[in-house]
Amino acid sequence: MAPTPDPNSVGGGARKDEASVKVPSKDPKKKDDKKEDDLSEEDLELKQNLELYVERVQDPNPDLQRAALESMRQEIRASTSSMTSVPKPLKFLRPHYGTLKAFHQTMPASDLKKCLSDILSVLALTMSAEGQRESLSYRLIGTEGDIGSWGHEYVRNLAGEIAQEYTKRQSEEAPIDDLMELVQQIVAFHMKHNAETEAVDLLMDVEDLDLLLEHVDKTNFKRTCNYLTSAAKYLPGPDDMLVLDISYMIYMKFEEYPNALQIALFLDNTQYVKQVFTSCADLLRKKQFCYMIARHGITFELDDEMVADEDDREALQDIVNNTKLSEGYLTLARDIEVMEAKTPEDIYKAHLLDGRASSGASVDSARQNLAATFVNAFVNAGFGQDKLMTVPSDSTTGSSGNWLFKNKEHGKISAAASLGMIQLWDVEAGLAQLDKYFHSNDNPILSGALLGVGIVNSGIKSDCDPALALLGDYVDKEDSSVRIGAIMGLGIAYAGSQNDQIRSKLSPILNDAKAPLDVIAFASLSLGMIYVGSCNEVAAQSIIFALMDRSEAELGDALTRFLPLGLGLLYLGKQESVEATAEVSKTFNEKIRKYCDMTLLSCAYAGTGNVLKVQDLLAQCGEHLEKGDIHQGPAVLGLAMVAMSEELGIDMEIRSLERMLQYGEQNIRRAVPLALGLLCISNPKVTVMDTLSRLSHDTDSEVAMAAIISLGLIGAGTNNARLAGMLRNLSSYYYKDASLLFCVRIAQGLVHMGKGLLTLTPFHSERFLLSPTALAGIVTLLHACLDMKPIILGKYHYVLYFLVLAMQPRMMLTVDKDLKPLSVPVRVGQAVDVVGQAGRPKTITGFQTHSTPVLLAAGERAELATDKYIPLSPILEGFIILEENPDYREE
Repeated sequence: MAPTPDPNSVGGGARKDEASVKVPSKDPKKKDDKKEDDLSEEDLELKQNLELYVERVQDPNPDLQRAALESMRQEIRASTSSMTSVPKPLKFLRPHYGTLKAFHQTMPASDLKKCLSDILSVLALTMSAEGQRESLSYRLIGTEGDIGSWGHEYVRNLAGEIAQEYTKRQSEEAPIDDLMELVQQIVAFHMKHNAETEAVDLLMDVEDLDLLLEHVDKTNFKRTCNYLTSAAKYLPGPDDMLVLDISYMIYMKFEEYPNALQIALFLDNTQYVKQVFTSCADLLRKKQFCYMIARHGITFELDDEMVADEDDREALQDIVNNTKLSEGYLTLARDIEVMEAKTPEDIYKAHLLDGRASSGASVDSARQNLAATFVNAFVNAGFGQDKLMTVPSDSTTGSSGNWLFKNKEHGKISAAASLGMIQLWDVEAGLAQLDKYFHSNDNPILSGALLGVGIVNSGIKSDCDPALALLGDYVDKEDSSVRIGAIMGLGIAYAGSQNDQIRSKLSPILNDAKAPLDVIAFASLSLGMIYVGSCNEVAAQSIIFALMDRSEAELGDALTRFLPLGLGLLYLGKQESVEATAEVSKTFNEKIRKYCDMTLLSCAYAGTGNVLKVQDLLAQCGEHLEKGDIHQGPAVLGLAMVAMSEELGIDMEIRSLERMLQYGEQNIRRAVPLALGLLCISNPKVTVMDTLSRLSHDTDSEVAMAAIISLGLIGAGTNNARLAGMLRNLSSYYYKDASLLFCVRIAQGLVHMGKGLLTLTPFHSERFLLSPTALAGIVTLLHACLDMKPIILGKYHYVLYFLVLAMQPRMMLTVDKDLKPLSVPVRVGQAVDVVGQAGRPKTITGFQTHSTPVLLAAGERAELATDKYIPLSPILEGFIILEENPDYREE
């Protein structure tokens, strides 16, 4: 019963209905009567042929059937190779789909029935109704042949149907073996045809990523891993870790060790890090790994398995310990010609303002001198020379002690400690300079010297542990300021080292009933820093007991905030591991219970981008509460901490913070500027800059102070001219208000930090890795800023020095195989996200060519502009070792 070959009646009618359901045919708008004339002679012939085949398929004679199926198959295959529009054969066969389906059901099982199944499976691509998955069901009963020959579009459609079918079968607990065979074929096809992303998506849908390891090869493993690692940010746990595990294995399989090491660091998996070292035999490459570990800021001991030769091991351990950082930083400074020391006046540029501000000497000068101390320390950080503290004593300006005594009591602590900041990373010179203050009878000066020792050693490890040797004895002295100097010094020097010797010194303080609250608060913070992200039970216990022992009056004190924060830092970025401790925190006094809860939650999920936690924290921020409640501050900061891990999250978060400014209560508005400062730290985005500039004139002075400090944070180390101008104007606007002017000065110091060579961002390696110690330092400062008056504007201003944990040179320095600086041309431009793009797209745009060492701003990437050398790490940041390219020929 062949349908009449009259295109006007059947074909046209059916085609119009179909077109409205599925893919529209070439042009359904044309009138039916024109259909006949539209078809060219070839098309008409094709149409009649196909209709003939459809008749013949239903012929009882099997030979005729086979010939017809074969011809039909060839017609379809010839046309489905590229799919820009619906192929002609599929279009002409649409009206016959129902007929063929009905006939298929009456056929006895045979090879012919399988051939027809194949054809129906392809026809179902444009014909079957939504959710029917006919294409897949016909495929499963068809021939076992190569599916790729039907074209990409067909394979893609199958993959989609498999994902749906898999979910359905999983819920019914039905067997999935036949599906998995098909998945094998599809993945092999995708991997051959540069569609790695689709292969990965399908395997994620059917929960079998291990298959990837069999199918990746030298040509596509980089693109595959690139897609896996960037997808990991958006996957819910535990899938994200699984995906990274797979990419680690793929990188190891192809000996792409630097990338494997990055993932090992991201997973915080020491076994994996060891494996990278043991698998790689090349000593030069191991040196590059050491630079990567040093930049990440974790304490790592090499053993004889990783590096057999003892001398080599010592040399490598030196790199891991970061002892080369100061040298590299000064090389950069000389190259850029900024060695000349700057004074605070060079930063304030008061002469650019009109008369009234420059004559603002009437403000209490001890506060101004304190501000100048910080500005001087931040600006000359790591340069080893300045014009206030390191002046030689016999010069005409008088002895170097002079500046110290221009500061009042507790101001001397910050002044003496600033010497540590100026000598940053240069342990020998720093200790020699600080030595003279150790003999002082003035407790604040001694305290500052102790803190200075901690700052000099920040991020630098050493076998002889100078910081512990010098500071250990002072932890239990009488004077509380001296104790705090020693405790904070230890916290900064040993951040992330998980050093048990120090824990045994600090834990007793926490449980000592006689110890003053400020000493306990700093001990808790330092413990959190030293064991950051380690989930250490013993440390957690000490802090929990200290929290439980606090009296009602003490719980109201601003410094008590540091206890829950110390506890939170122990679980930084460790997600679920915090739950047991969070349960315990529910038993605390109700004054601190919620505060502790928010702090723990925000620290545990910091940098994970976990959407559910963002919603939990938003819910907390939405409540309108009485004045006494303080837990919304850490909740707002928590939003920024969780969302800061990727660009999309940052943009969404900036928008929700804008809403909070409009609708939130006062205590939320005070935290919003700080959250913005964290989201764009060392990355002055214009929109955020404008919002903060608006808030810096807010009627509530707390909001204004937070906004001013945040302006400093977003511009930290960038020398951003627009920000510098804003802050200058603010300094003349607030010239009568000592507290606000102090904040403006601090912000000016931050913007010009390290004369523009440093950054505060805790992310590195193209924003993939988050350094836990750096984040700990920033978050501590932000928590202190939630209550400025008693802490930063009170006598604990030295909390500002916790920022040293996040300070890193934003440089790229190329060195040769002997680790001596080597100048090569590089292109520096805005990084472009090329994940999943076809071909070999450019990874940077709008680049300029410089010779190394170069500075990298936020969102910039460097690549070598010469083929003469091969970099040993694919990510050009920090120290990069170059090997000569053996295939290079001079032009």
